[in-house]
Amino acid sequence: VATAAFLIAPGMDVFAKLLTATQSPGMVVVGRFAVAGVLLAIIVTAFEGWSRPSRAHAMAGFCLGMALVTINAALAVMPIANAIAIFFVEPLILTALSAAFLGERIGWRRLSAVVVGLIGALIVIRPNWEAYGATALLPLATALFFACYLMITRTLTVKGRRLALQFWTSMAAVGVMLIGAVLDGFAGFGVVTLAVPTVPEAWLFLGMGVLAVITHQMIAIALSRIGASVLAPMQYLEIVSATLFGWWVFSDLPDALTLLGAAIIIASGVYVFWRERVVRGD
Repeated sequence: VATAAFLIAPGMDVFAKLLTATQSPGMVVVGRFAVAGVLLAIIVTAFEGWSRPSRAHAMAGFCLGMALVTINAALAVMPIANAIAIFFVEPLILTALSAAFLGERIGWRRLSAVVVGLIGALIVIRPNWEAYGATALLPLATALFFACYLMITRTLTVKGRRLALQFWTSMAAVGVMLIGAVLDGFAGFGVVTLAVPTVPEAWLFLGMGVLAVITHQMIAIALSRIGASVLAPMQYLEIVSATLFGWWVFSDLPDALTLLGAAIIIASGVYVFWRERVVRGD
């Protein structure tokens, strides 16, 4: 389940990159969650039943919303594969956060792998910094926000209903973006500028929302069955489909340094996964 989810997840980045050509990053987030929210409301009512929202849902929505704003802002400028390569430090961040807040044990070997992975991220960031400036740091912020989102989701999937969880998280993210739109209206940054989509844009929003519902449910199912630090390295499968999508839709391919840094990050993550299995005696 997790493998399939991470292979198709970069498809959402394709929709987002296409939309950020004409819409603000925040508007792309609002459109995605609005579509997902409608779909989830129908599904929850028909099949699962409702649960009450909580502060944890709001926190998860905030983290996910901010993760998507930062990655969408990066995708407006950067190739998908380059942004995903920097984002790949997220499983290592998740490993560290899981140890700090979820009580998952992490020894010096895995901690060392996290440090090595961060070095790999710096290798990826350097040429992208020269090409895209501070935008190259946005996928790093995405990694931190998404790691926090997964950590919160891990606790919620154990306690509650998965579909309702995604609905309330989506609504919280929309709320955060609407507040951001009001603030942005005063500041004039253009990050969360709301606009009525055209018909072609509406189809892109629909496709992104449907794909979001499917992939997030698959990830939630996986998180309800295995530890967050075990799931994390599987995310590296995204580089395969991200590179293929980027080449197919945008004719973008990562350069040698990006591939080198990504390889270091992936190797670090795979070691963390292997070490986790050794510690557990699997």
